Amino acid sequence: MQRSKGRPRGGGVGQESWVEPLDGHDPVPAEEAGQLRYDDPWYDALASGWGESAGDGAQGPAVVPSARTEGGSGPAAADVYLEVQRSAAFQDVRRRYRRFVVPAFAVFFAWYVGYVVAATTVPDLMARPVVGAVNVAMAAGLGQFLSTFLLTWAYARHARLRRDRAALELRWDTQELTRGMNGGTP
Repeated sequence: MQRSKGRPRGGGVGQESWVEPLDGHDPVPAEEAGQLRYDDPWYDALASGWGESAGDGAQGPAVVPSARTEGGSGPAAADVYLEVQRSAAFQDVRRRYRRFVVPAFAVFFAWYVGYVVAATTVPDLMARPVVGAVNVAMAAGLGQFLSTFLLTWAYARHARLRRDRAALELRWDTQELTRGMNGGTP
């Protein structure tokens, strides 16, 4: 249960609602909190124009709008993100990601499908007892849970050892480049 911190409770007429930020600053009225601007250029271009028809049933060209800039001159923030995306460091992070995820997915998916297929096609094998009341199907089912946890651990370890530092450096570089575009304001 949340404490009221001295403010009146309820949503009656004439009472303001407040939004409490987690960073320790004073709360702001909810109306002002809704007016905050989100300046991520990828937010503007997520799916703009994708899957929208030109009106005659044909797919129109996918147009990605340019990001908002403060003064209207100089490179847009989207240009910075595209430059980072084309960089060798970013491509290296993506390559390391794919070199782990694609084989891990293939092995895990084959193991899962193999379990399902074996359970439906060879029930005699799956019913064979292993230890006491535990049969092959139960052992393989528990193996599914175990392999899920092992895959999660392996993915987190791989990310920590092979990708996180490079990705963090890319993030800092990108923030520095975009900060410089806005005249030094974060």
